[in-house]
Amino acid sequence: MSTTASLRTQLHPALRQLADTIESVWQRHLDLSPYPLPAELGYVEGRLEGEKLTIENHCYQTPQFRKLHLELAKVGANLDILHCVMFPRSDYALPMFGTDLVGGRGQLSAAIADLSPTSRDRHLPQAYQHELKALPLQPFSQPRDLPAWGDIFSEFCLFIRPDGTDEETQFIARVEAMLTIHCLQAIATPSTPEQQDDILAGQRYYCTKQQQNDKTRRVLEKAFGHDWAHHYMTTVLFDCV
Repeated sequence: MSTTASLRTQLHPALRQLADTIESVWQRHLDLSPYPLPAELGYVEGRLEGEKLTIENHCYQTPQFRKLHLELAKVGANLDILHCVMFPRSDYALPMFGTDLVGGRGQLSAAIADLSPTSRDRHLPQAYQHELKALPLQPFSQPRDLPAWGDIFSEFCLFIRPDGTDEETQFIARVEAMLTIHCLQAIATPSTPEQQDDILAGQRYYCTKQQQNDKTRRVLEKAFGHDWAHHYMTTVLFDCV
């Protein structure tokens, strides 16, 4: 699709690289099929304070995940956004993978990646903990504080302001490693339909907390209005089943 190519090429190089990396890991390890996102929400254009706002969504599903969501967005020359969340199916006791990369005017202001636990005890499965602890821990010069609603994140959450291309590359490599661990663990995890209620409760808690992100909501409300923003946040970004 021409819009796909044109928007991605306009984004900060690190966002382009991260988007390509995410899709490459998915294609390498998972059995992807299209996810039926409403056609009017796949590609959206609006205006934000006089600037053109473009949103592009790529969605897939697999036997383990009901939705893999990769969103790319651009506001004029001032703001580039990559947002990604993997939603497990309700019979797979898996954490929530999420990553965001935000930049503007040639610089990145925020980069976050995590495998967020959805279990009652708020801990990742032991297999995940073992593999994540084994990853090399690269120091980053500008760590950032998690938001007040950030109790959903794990001890392995990485939230930084990348300083230069070396740290951008290190962040993307960390996301690739976390994502690879997640895909392989998901494939190895058996279906447990008897745990469905607990799994759904954990996912709903994650989505409810993410919906409290006022920065995202304000941007969408300014460009498209309150009702559309609420609809988009609850049906595309963080839909609870």
